[in-house]
Amino acid sequence: MDFGNADTWGAAIYFWIIPAVLGDAIFPPIPSEMVLITGGALSAEGRANLFVIGLLAAAASWVGDVVVFQLFKRRLSHVLDHWRWGRKIHHGIHEAIAKAGRSSTYGTIIGARFIPGGRLATSAAAGIADVSTRGFSLCAGLGAVLWATWLVGLGYFTGSTTGLPFWASSLIGVAAGLVIGAVVGIIATRRRGSRSPVDEPGGPAEPAP
Repeated sequence: MDFGNADTWGAAIYFWIIPAVLGDAIFPPIPSEMVLITGGALSAEGRANLFVIGLLAAAASWVGDVVVFQLFKRRLSHVLDHWRWGRKIHHGIHEAIAKAGRSSTYGTIIGARFIPGGRLATSAAAGIADVSTRGFSLCAGLGAVLWATWLVGLGYFTGSTTGLPFWASSLIGVAAGLVIGAVVGIIATRRRGSRSPVDEPGGPAEPAP
């Protein structure tokens, strides 16, 4: 694959979106944001369809959030502890909630996805807090649309205004997204350090209230 060829990326970007966004729901280090920003930059060059990319991204985001939510709502999260990779993911979920806070309000479900690890933390916390499935699904759907629109739109904006190759526009978009996300994260997570309601894999369970 020629990574500098826009035609090659234009043909492949659709196949990257779903696995990247779904994977990001469980493992935040997966660079789904970069994939979507790249898709937006390619759309600015006419190499991809802006609306198809946004639709795929929103749908995959919603499905991933609902899977995590149901995993914790049905108290199935400890199934992950049967495998070493699962224990690492479970521990990562614990840390994500500890950093992002345990809030499971509808506003947080919509907005926290814009900060690193926010999707995972709020979906898990909402499941633990036994938020209604309908309420979570509606908020996750709205959040998914806003999140996809923001990232794809950011890539399209940088691609259409800089006049640079798509990969350079993508890097600029990612840098801008990181800065804005960091600012939002600082504002939204002032309550950091609150103990996560997720049990550490292999650790003692929290006593029932």
